[in-house]
Amino acid sequence: MWDLYVINIGAIFLFMFTMFIIAQLIKDNSIVDIGWGLGFVIIAFVSYFASEGEHSLRQTIVLTLVSLWGIRLFLHLLIRSIGRGEDFRYANFRKQWGKNVRIIAFFRVFMMQGAIMLLLAYPIILVNVAESSGFDIFAVLGLIVWVIGFLFQSIGDYQLEHFKKRKKHKEEILKSGLWRFSRHPNYFGEAAMWWGIFLIVIGVQNGWTAFFSAAFINLLLLKVSGVPFLDKRYAGNEEYQIYKQETNLFIPWFPKKVNS
Repeated sequence: MWDLYVINIGAIFLFMFTMFIIAQLIKDNSIVDIGWGLGFVIIAFVSYFASEGEHSLRQTIVLTLVSLWGIRLFLHLLIRSIGRGEDFRYANFRKQWGKNVRIIAFFRVFMMQGAIMLLLAYPIILVNVAESSGFDIFAVLGLIVWVIGFLFQSIGDYQLEHFKKRKKHKEEILKSGLWRFSRHPNYFGEAAMWWGIFLIVIGVQNGWTAFFSAAFINLLLLKVSGVPFLDKRYAGNEEYQIYKQETNLFIPWFPKKVNS
């Protein structure tokens, strides 16, 4: 397995280094987010084709699912970024880091994201090297969970982009569609897909160890890079505060009634 990890480290270093060079040429470090899903697709393909022996159904399904998720996310973020310039978070980093922005961005943005990518991709690599049982009930359940997650993320993203184009003012809140049942249906979908991958991988030797990958994704979305940004962004928005009381933070559920 470690041989496969070494190969993937080399592949992701080259990928992230290329992304870094492009970012410096166009002066936009936020393109690192566009490459997030594509990086996992690279890992999935490298792991699949560098592994020995005949490929199992489980391995092929994981490759297909990761590719569908990663390519869709890549295209969604790429299209969304056209004409928008550098994301405000990275623009603020650029101001904070001043003349050292290139060297700091190389390590703290691009190389760090590559390292996190390799850590989270553990189940993708594991499924291609470990002994596997037949396609069991856990794999079927994992496939169902993944499909639910994919639908939540893709539909949630579509509804959000459609809303942004037609909203009347900057502070207006999306409260319809999937966003009526969760304040972050797209992030919920992301987490669900990784839990689905975990369930599919349980059937391989030591597959249970892939638990930390899905758990870490949940932690990142809920505490680091996902949910906190929106809650902070609308901290002073009265409409959003009511929406928070009515609507589940993450796991979709029916809205609550709030006394006005």
